[in-house]
Amino acid sequence: MEAGVACKWNYPTWIESERFGRKSTGSLRFGRIAKQEHKTRVVVSARFPVQTSSNRHRSVSLEVSCSSYTNFSASTMETGSIHAPFDEALMLKNKSLEVEPYLNGHSIYLVGLMGSGKTTVGKILSHVLGYSFCDSDTLIEQEVNGMSVAEIFKLHGESFFRKKETEVLQRLSSQKQLVVSTGGGAVVQDVNWDYMQKKGIVVWLDVPLEALAQRIAAVGTHSRPLLHYEDGDPYTKALKRLSYLLEQRGKNYAKANARVSLEEIAGKLGYRDVSDLTPAEIAIEALEQIEVYLKEEDGMAIAGL
Repeated sequence: MEAGVACKWNYPTWIESERFGRKSTGSLRFGRIAKQEHKTRVVVSARFPVQTSSNRHRSVSLEVSCSSYTNFSASTMETGSIHAPFDEALMLKNKSLEVEPYLNGHSIYLVGLMGSGKTTVGKILSHVLGYSFCDSDTLIEQEVNGMSVAEIFKLHGESFFRKKETEVLQRLSSQKQLVVSTGGGAVVQDVNWDYMQKKGIVVWLDVPLEALAQRIAAVGTHSRPLLHYEDGDPYTKALKRLSYLLEQRGKNYAKANARVSLEEIAGKLGYRDVSDLTPAEIAIEALEQIEVYLKEEDGMAIAGL
């Protein structure tokens, strides 16, 4: 069984402020029905609310739904929304235009510890690049009769889950123009790296452990099977396990083609805490690091290295 992406779309994602200059608020709506491919209908829609008191306070909201992914159910291609200040949206657009010629359709695989924001940042990157987004954990859940990752771990064990994870990454590796959110342990097996880097670029979202533990504790640990081994309150459980996992996987994460350090972004922008960062700011840094990597690769190819 081969995975295939049967939806591609082109749509305006940025609004010129002059169009709404005389109104306090405005919006742009459009819908599109793409061609049928593999007997699957794809519907793409978007809505852009805009506040126009000043550029800093305008917001751009993008909602995209795509219901076609060969051999996976419609929910694989997740619907998402981006809410970002107008200037951040423009920065995202400009950076995507700079990176796009170097990307050449290569997929992007996001890696990192649980709670690092791979899904959130991945959806933003997919929207701004016109790529399709998918979550490897979601694909595995669909293949195992809709079981959650926690249920799979409980009933079948981690080795079964890792085997399914590799199978999913193998199928995805044959595709281009994807942004893939991977599971936290996908980096452990060497074969997964072969698949992710076959036609893709691996990006590590490096988040401080304390910030990760706070995020996980805030939403609960019930959906995180690897946290069940620890005792204590949710924050302590998360911090202990995350520290252990980073010790075990740190060298694997460091093999990524590009690293996005939230501490470095916060320092560069003058924030005192990484929790002050917006997902859009993290996505912009991801595009910048991807661009640096691709330019270096391009230079090495020209030099014959």
